[in-house]
Amino acid sequence: MNISLAPETIFYIKSFPVTNTLLMAWLELIFLALVVLIVRLRLARIPARLQSFIELIIESLLNFMEGVAGSRQNAKRFFPLVATIFIFVLASNLVEIIPGLGTVGIWEEEHGSKLLIPFIRSNSADMNFTLALAILAVFAVQVFGVSSLGFFKYASRFINFKNPIYFFVGILELFAELAKIISFSFRLFGNIFAGEVLLLTMMFLLPFFGPIPFLFLEIFVGFVQALIFATLTLIFLKIATSAHEEGAAGH
Repeated sequence: MNISLAPETIFYIKSFPVTNTLLMAWLELIFLALVVLIVRLRLARIPARLQSFIELIIESLLNFMEGVAGSRQNAKRFFPLVATIFIFVLASNLVEIIPGLGTVGIWEEEHGSKLLIPFIRSNSADMNFTLALAILAVFAVQVFGVSSLGFFKYASRFINFKNPIYFFVGILELFAELAKIISFSFRLFGNIFAGEVLLLTMMFLLPFFGPIPFLFLEIFVGFVQALIFATLTLIFLKIATSAHEEGAAGH
């Protein structure tokens, strides 16, 4: 049994290393794109099963987001970003329940011993992925805030010289934005990586029936972590697009 904190390189495209987590991310994107394309080409007034399932997901997400964002208009505005994050993170998290996790791959010799490089590994268990996604989410929050309030009004959240208290609160707000990146990335990475280690350990100790209860646990954890990531992004979007005075009154 081999447990590696860093993703393993499977092959190179010239000098660019393609890791197992990056490969899985590409496959997930291709799969999701194909599903959307199939539904788009087969749209019908009386939906088939796949179209009904997709419509159910979209309507459920919109209703949930409306409750958090406060209005249907805000829910529709934030939907492309938040729904994409939720679906992609959920797909990434559920990779770890695919049969062959940690056992299907290529053997390489390292330091005189053979080492299995697995093909299947959740990209959410790669810190590079979770950090990049966290940066994207926090950057998108700033873009929505500036586009809604204007650059100077939004910047007043972080730089405000009206009085010492506002100035100090602005500095705290700035550090809070940076802390979101760390919180987002480490929470998702830690939970999914720990889940992979747990599944690999159980498959090593009890290879037949031992991992089954933990597979259901990881499905639940994967869903919850995707929902948390998306919901926090939505909440931060709502706060960023509200006037600073309204946000202060709310707090």
